[in-house]
Amino acid sequence: MRIPLALLCLVSVGAAATAAAEPVAPVNEGVRLKVAAKRVTILRDKWGIPHIYGKTDADAVFGMVYAQAEDDFHRVELNFINAMGRLAEVEGEAELYKDLRMKLFITPDELKRQYAQAPVWLKKLMNAWADGLNYYLQTHPEVKPALLTHFEPWMALSFSEGSIGGDIETVDIKQLQALYADGAKLPLMSPVLVSSNDGIDMDKEPGGSNGFAIAPSRTKNGRALLMINPHTSFYFRPEIQVHSEQGLNAYGAVTWGQFFVYQGFNDRVGWMHTSGGGDVIDEYLETISEKDGQFFYQYGSEQRPLKAVDIALPYKTKDGMASKTVRVYYSHHGPIVRVKDGKWVAVRLMNEPLKALTQSFIRTKARSYKDFYKSMELRTNSSNNTVYADADGNIAYFHGNFVPRRDPQFDWKHPVDGSNPATEWKGLHVVKETITLFNPKNGWIQNTNNWPYTVAGPYSPKVKDYPAYMSMNPENPRGIHAVRVLENKKDFTVDSLIAAAYDSQLPAFEPLLPQLFAAYDELPADDARKAALAPQIAALRGWNMRYSLESTATSLAIYWAQDLWTTYQPAAKAKEVQVLDYIQAAITPQQRLEALEHAVAKLTKDFGNWQTPWGEINRFQRLTGDVVQPFDDSKPSLPVAFASANWGSLAAYGMTTKQTTKRIYGERGNSFVAAVEFGPRIKARSILAGGQSGNPASPHFYDQAAMYARGEFKDVLFYKADVEKNLERRYHPGE
Repeated sequence: MRIPLALLCLVSVGAAATAAAEPVAPVNEGVRLKVAAKRVTILRDKWGIPHIYGKTDADAVFGMVYAQAEDDFHRVELNFINAMGRLAEVEGEAELYKDLRMKLFITPDELKRQYAQAPVWLKKLMNAWADGLNYYLQTHPEVKPALLTHFEPWMALSFSEGSIGGDIETVDIKQLQALYADGAKLPLMSPVLVSSNDGIDMDKEPGGSNGFAIAPSRTKNGRALLMINPHTSFYFRPEIQVHSEQGLNAYGAVTWGQFFVYQGFNDRVGWMHTSGGGDVIDEYLETISEKDGQFFYQYGSEQRPLKAVDIALPYKTKDGMASKTVRVYYSHHGPIVRVKDGKWVAVRLMNEPLKALTQSFIRTKARSYKDFYKSMELRTNSSNNTVYADADGNIAYFHGNFVPRRDPQFDWKHPVDGSNPATEWKGLHVVKETITLFNPKNGWIQNTNNWPYTVAGPYSPKVKDYPAYMSMNPENPRGIHAVRVLENKKDFTVDSLIAAAYDSQLPAFEPLLPQLFAAYDELPADDARKAALAPQIAALRGWNMRYSLESTATSLAIYWAQDLWTTYQPAAKAKEVQVLDYIQAAITPQQRLEALEHAVAKLTKDFGNWQTPWGEINRFQRLTGDVVQPFDDSKPSLPVAFASANWGSLAAYGMTTKQTTKRIYGERGNSFVAAVEFGPRIKARSILAGGQSGNPASPHFYDQAAMYARGEFKDVLFYKADVEKNLERRYHPGE
């Protein structure tokens, strides 16, 4: 009898587990949790990083989530409030349709059913996860949850994959509200859309990542290297190590409240996820009709009834709680989420919480490429590419993981005809059919949320070999930059890999500035702008297109490019092209010069002089533990040289909320960053934005800030003996 590879994965992970799930002891829960806590030891190093030690994986999970709650319980709680569609119960009616979006896909009854079906070993982990959070609340009565006063094991399944924005978040809330706010009605005409979900918006401030893997042939010590460089919102993931006697020994970044290291390494293998692989979410245009109060949709020659579901949406009011019930509709493709061109749009995406949580955990225990590949065969890492390296000297790349098989004759970048049976998914591609790479001859791999066709220089996969839906993103300036810092280089070390990942070039300006210079040179001699803009043009001509704290040309160039970006982004989106490509190809010389005039005026207005050094403008500031940080020009801050990834900065640093200050304060980009050398002994360095703790009173709220701003890294204390030498505190949870 042939045993499926996915099942082999589960068997190998669960082999150390007992044959039955741990029964809940017939004792007081407080006593039971205290006993469990004694089986866990937490060592906090001098940076406040928790190193968790337990006999079993479940013990380690208990300690892992307890330590996260110590560092920032409110972020832990918020992630699961969001994941379960309960934010309006805390924030009020304004969040109703954000909750509805989650509840279209996530229901407690379904999660409880999947929990009941989970293998014994995974149930133990989910039980320990709930126990760790509940024990934290029991031992910290001063902490007042916003909503979740008791955690149930099944809740772990509501947030199982770990990406900064899961697939469900691609559904447009404003369009969802427009459809359902007053009850869904038969679409008779094409509405004016609030926004469009067609295609992939890669022009937002970077929410992606960089991953580099270097083969032993290109390293000084003859060992594989991995660069882990996620571009997330700051403080989205803390740094942690979790260790058990059942083979768990993972170090890296964990998304608040989850019990697996999302981007990191163990003593044998490392994994770095970058977002933006293939097309994994599809929209179907459903042709709707109505008869006797019932909605139907066309499918082939049939008229199928839409499934109607009433969803209750509780929300907080000034007087207490209220509730709104919304009737939503589903075709067999998925929930109806918006209207387009007189049709209703159903969305289909991966919704496999149990398999996703399984894959997320078992990959952290992989001991080899073969083990890691087995975890990938579960095919539930839907929104990510993966850059991989290991102690055997292997490097590898997986472009996506969950890839539906579809008819390539259709344009899957846009909604397809839901009435045509030919547009159905035809199962999933097996991993070997997806875009992958293993030990390319050039000796390096890079991905920057760009296409996979430059991932390994001339040894990259070829576009002709794959259907278009397997890779939806174009090349980007970071991808161009990454190839430059990796190609034709040898003798990489941890430190030189970090230096490459912080190289100061801004390649986005290379095609843009010559166009500006040409526009200036073509001005008539008597044009007033010829003299007025001469100093600025001279400054930009003399700029090496590298950022630095002292550079005034960096400030001028970025303010010029920001003005162009803001002005022409709507037109670029309407044409479905990248903003930079649109600016390069579609605007006039006059418009390029106008943007420069605007940049000079803004710099002069805000800072008194257009010749303001970049380090005076671009700053790091962390004032409070709020999820959305306030910023204040009158309060202390640190200068930061690196810039937005939109300009090709590998070390990304950008502001995402509406700017109310004169200075730019980073909120997204480099957050947890690590460089790892694999071998008989792990050597690694890392840095975290600000610090480990979300509590402003903690010494670890801001203790990494100055190093972060300078691009300096600390040594990773991977081995227990090294942790002991740099120990701040040893304790059991609750002590």
